Amino acid sequence: MRLELITPKNYEAALALSVRPDQEDLVSPVVKSLAEAYVFADHAWPRLIYDGDRLVGFLMAFLDIPWAPERDPDDRRSGLWRLNIAADAQGKGYGRFAVQAVCTEIGARGGTRAYVTWEPRAGGPEEFYLKLGFRPTGEQSGGQTVGVRDL
Repeated sequence: MRLELITPKNYEAALALSVRPDQEDLVSPVVKSLAEAYVFADHAWPRLIYDGDRLVGFLMAFLDIPWAPERDPDDRRSGLWRLNIAADAQGKGYGRFAVQAVCTEIGARGGTRAYVTWEPRAGGPEEFYLKLGFRPTGEQSGGQTVGVRDL
């Protein structure tokens, strides 16, 4: 498994990546993530996930973003912003690989914690993130649970 930059050669494959139909309300499509990566270029870290030559997923991290500047201007956070694993590639360790890759990148930049948010509903990714060491902070962001993992 490896991460790759999004390039003119692979962006169309990235745009075609889709999660299971029952997960479409849990994560934005790759096209929206790439638009956000363009707009928030100083903080977004988008990558494709490959297994050999096969594209199996997309991730995007947020790096050193002001969390709530109106409350605490020094509260800057990094974490997993998006994770899209192809419908037919789920359950094979790609999501776990993606989360670890984001945590490694945050650590390499001097970060000591990684954050993530998830939709708190049946069939959502809460169990996945808890198994990977995230714990709820008690905060909400856009109605989603905020989780943190010490690095």
